[in-house]
Amino acid sequence: MKQLLLFVLFAAMLCWMMFSPIYKHVVIVRQAVLQQEVDYLLEVGASGTYGYISAAMLQQSADRLERLGLERDEIEYTAETTSGVSAANPGSPVPRGTGITLAISYPFENLFMIDALIGLSPIAPETRIRAFGMKMSEYVP
Repeated sequence: MKQLLLFVLFAAMLCWMMFSPIYKHVVIVRQAVLQQEVDYLLEVGASGTYGYISAAMLQQSADRLERLGLERDEIEYTAETTSGVSAANPGSPVPRGTGITLAISYPFENLFMIDALIGLSPIAPETRIRAFGMKMSEYVP
């Protein structure tokens, strides 16, 4: 009986140690992908050519993220400026020197549910990974 109990405990611990790093790497990769997308959108949107982050740019971004395995419906974008004007209006680009901020968030889903097996309380599924960035607009009318 002791050997069976020891085997079960050892097997459970071995499984947890084998799969524990995997889901943490998934979170790290998702965070990196979101941050890379924020940086790219800010670089393009705040350039001297555009001065805004349009809905079409966000749609293309969602397409790229969907190809990487994220669900389009779960991705949330927030684009704002430091002056309070709209950052998403192509008809009125953000003038040079005004900051454009962009945040993209995505839910953790159930990635941390395996932690419950060892007694840790998992992160709530509605909690979101968030990537954030700010860049000064370079648009000159």
